[in-house]
Amino acid sequence: MSSGEWVRWVIRGGWALALIVAVSSARGADWPMWGGSPQRNMANTMEKNIPDSWDVATGKNIKWVAQLGSQAYGNPAVAAGKIFVGTNNQAERQPKAKGDRGVMMCFRESDGKFLYQLTHDKLPAGRVNDWPRQGICSSPCVEGNRVYYVSNRCELVCADVEGLCEGKNVGPYKSEALTSPIDGDIVWMLDMIKDLGVYPHNMSASSPVIDGDLVFILTSNGVDEGHLVVPAPEAPDFIAVNKNSGEVAWDRNDPGDKIIHGQWSSPVVGVMGGQKQVIFPGGDGRLYSFVPESGKPLWSFQGNPENSVYKLGGLGTRNEIIATPVIYGNRVYFSMGQDPEHGEGPSHLYAVDGTQRGDITKTGAVWRNDEVNRALSTVAIRDGVLYHCDLSGILRAIDADTGKVLWRYDMGAAVWSSPYYVDGKLFMGNEDGDVVIFQAGREKKVINKINMGGSVYTTPVAANGVLYMTTRERLYAIQQGASCDPKKVN
Repeated sequence: MSSGEWVRWVIRGGWALALIVAVSSARGADWPMWGGSPQRNMANTMEKNIPDSWDVATGKNIKWVAQLGSQAYGNPAVAAGKIFVGTNNQAERQPKAKGDRGVMMCFRESDGKFLYQLTHDKLPAGRVNDWPRQGICSSPCVEGNRVYYVSNRCELVCADVEGLCEGKNVGPYKSEALTSPIDGDIVWMLDMIKDLGVYPHNMSASSPVIDGDLVFILTSNGVDEGHLVVPAPEAPDFIAVNKNSGEVAWDRNDPGDKIIHGQWSSPVVGVMGGQKQVIFPGGDGRLYSFVPESGKPLWSFQGNPENSVYKLGGLGTRNEIIATPVIYGNRVYFSMGQDPEHGEGPSHLYAVDGTQRGDITKTGAVWRNDEVNRALSTVAIRDGVLYHCDLSGILRAIDADTGKVLWRYDMGAAVWSSPYYVDGKLFMGNEDGDVVIFQAGREKKVINKINMGGSVYTTPVAANGVLYMTTRERLYAIQQGASCDPKKVN
C-alpha cells in the first residue's frame, strides 16, 4: 500500500440495523443504519421537500455544520434525536485523548450540538491491521437505546445512546478509560482479535445489521502485510452475536484461506421466496446465504467467472465484494470491486435469484452486466430503476428487471460513495467534492451540481426532513429554507 487513505472506500461497504419492517421500526423517519433498512437499499421513500440547492459558502439551506476529524469515511446514523458518525481524532474534543485514535461522535439532531464521543486507541501492529488516521469507518446501527459499531481495533461495540452525559454507567462493561460527560458508555464489547483470533487487514470496517436478538458483522479477517498469506484461515469471517450479551451465537469461516485481500463489506437481511435470509459477502468473491437464527447454509454464488485471475496490485481480473449487497424483491443485487488503490479494472454487476438453493453459481444469475468497472458503491433501486456507480465515476441507470442500461453520466472524478434516492431525486457525490443531483427515472435529467468544499466519500442520508452530507472533515445538515452562519461550526 502506498497511501494511508486507501481505506476511505470501506464506508461504501458499510451496514447497520434491524427488523425486516425496516424504517417503520425506527422513530418516525429516522435513518438508523447503513442503507436505512436491513435490505440496504439506498432509497428513502419517506422524506419529502428535500432541497436540491444549497451553498456551503453562504449557508443557504444549511441548518447547521459540525466539525468531525480530518478523515471521516463512516456514514452517519440518525435515530433517537441523535446523529452518530465515525471519524478520527484530529479534532481532539476530549483533552485527555490525544493523538491518533478511532472516534465515534454523537451530535444532537436538532441543532448539531456535540454531545459526546467514544475513543479507541490504535492497534500496536500499525497499518497492517489499523491504518493510520483512518479512524472508525464502520457505519453505526442504532436500535432502541443501543448503538452498535465496529471499532478500528476490530471490536464489536454495543454502547448506550445517552453516553455518560447523565453520569450513569450502564451494562456490565465498567472499564471505560474516559468517564467525563463528553465520553461514551460501553455496554459490552467483543474483541474479535483476542477472543476469536481474527487478523484484520488494514482496517476493520463492517457495518452491523440486526435481526431479532442477533447482530451480524463481517470480521475483516484478511491477508498479511505481504498480501500472499491468510494468517488466520480458521478464524471466523462472519459472526452472529447476541445483541444483549455480546456472546457469539454462531460463526462461519467459509472463505478460509481463499480470502483474496480483506473483508470490508457488510451483511444484509431480507425475505426471499418466503425465507428470511442473512447474506454474507465473502472475501473470496462469493455471496453466502444463511438462515439468520441458526447459520444453516441456504445458497452461495461466486461472482468471479471461472477464467478470472487475481494479481497483486490490481492487475488481474478476479475481484472481491466491497459494496454492500441489496435485497429487492426475490433478488440480491451486487457488484464486484477491489481496493481503490488498485485502480480501475473490469468487473461485473449482478442480479441473483435468492430463492434457489445450494451452489447457484451457474444457475442463479438473473442477469449480469459486464460494462461496469470495479465498484465500491451500494446500489439504489426505485420504481424498477437501479442506480449504480463504479470507481471510474460512471453513474448508470439500469432496468432492474433486465439489466439494460437506460442512461449514463460521467461524474468527472473517482466515486467511492453510493447513489442515494430520496424525494424523487438522486444524489451522487465524488472525490472532487461535487454532488450531482438528478431527477430520478428512466431518462437522464441533471437538476443541479454543488461543490461541498471537500471530498465526498460518503453517501447522503435523509431523516426527518433534513439531508445530511459528510465531507472528510465536516457534517452538514441541509434543510429547505434554513440558513446559518457558515463560519459557525459546532
